[in-house]
Amino acid sequence: MRAVAARVTRASVVVEGETVGKIDQPGLLALVGVHVDDTPEQATTMARKLHELRILRDEESCASAGAPLLLVSQFTLYGETRKGRRPTWTAAARPEMAQPLFDAVVTELRKRGAHVETGVFGAMMAVESVNDGPFTVLVET
Repeated sequence: MRAVAARVTRASVVVEGETVGKIDQPGLLALVGVHVDDTPEQATTMARKLHELRILRDEESCASAGAPLLLVSQFTLYGETRKGRRPTWTAAARPEMAQPLFDAVVTELRKRGAHVETGVFGAMMAVESVNDGPFTVLVET
């Protein structure tokens, strides 16, 4: 499992003109991709990593600061671009496998007490963010 986590001052996701997920205070925007070999245990690990990642101001985490997270499914994180000009997606999990694992990350974060907003799995989404820093890291399990 792979996520691009960005420290933001605010972020939102719009689907068909409707805001479906939004955070209006400092927190994390995480674009989350699921690999074909990922397991539920990796979803749990990803949730812990995102919640405890100390990249907010003053080296705080969402867990310590009570900061919100906005998670957006992003199969393109497993696009292979080493050859040619067109990415291949063979490493990205198919939707029927990826959605339950993405949902498991969200569920695990909420079990930990995190405020989590999301996009809509598989939808065409417009993601807006105001990056803070900018500070962006790749998180992998």
